[in-house]
Amino acid sequence: PLVVVESGGGSVQAGESLRLSCAASGNIDDNRLCMGWFRKAPGKEREGVAVMDTDGTTEYADSLKGRFTVSRDPAKDILYLTMNSLQPEDTALYYCGADTSCPSAKWAMLLGTFNFWGQGTQVTVSS
Repeated sequence: PLVVVESGGGSVQAGESLRLSCAASGNIDDNRLCMGWFRKAPGKEREGVAVMDTDGTTEYADSLKGRFTVSRDPAKDILYLTMNSLQPEDTALYYCGADTSCPSAKWAMLLGTFNFWGQGTQVTVSS
């Protein structure tokens, strides 16, 4: 099993940036991890934000391309989510999923097919 812990959330003003971290630990072979960010706003369905597959292939939600970027520190098994030009509609609980493999980055984001999840980190953007 994997343990997943998110950090980096907070309250910011519109237009500002944040970087979230998702750290995975446990039984990880050769740093092979598929990890993804999702968000859930009050009254809305869960939304896939971005996924990075074991080979570095990334998939982003179309609406967030250009503002949100994922990167990975394989030495530390951490997936970062850099969020720029934040808007009030980005307010949500952001949480991370991880697994040792994914069907593909695209399907993992569409279906949220991760076996291990963190508790989430809150992002609040005020206007």
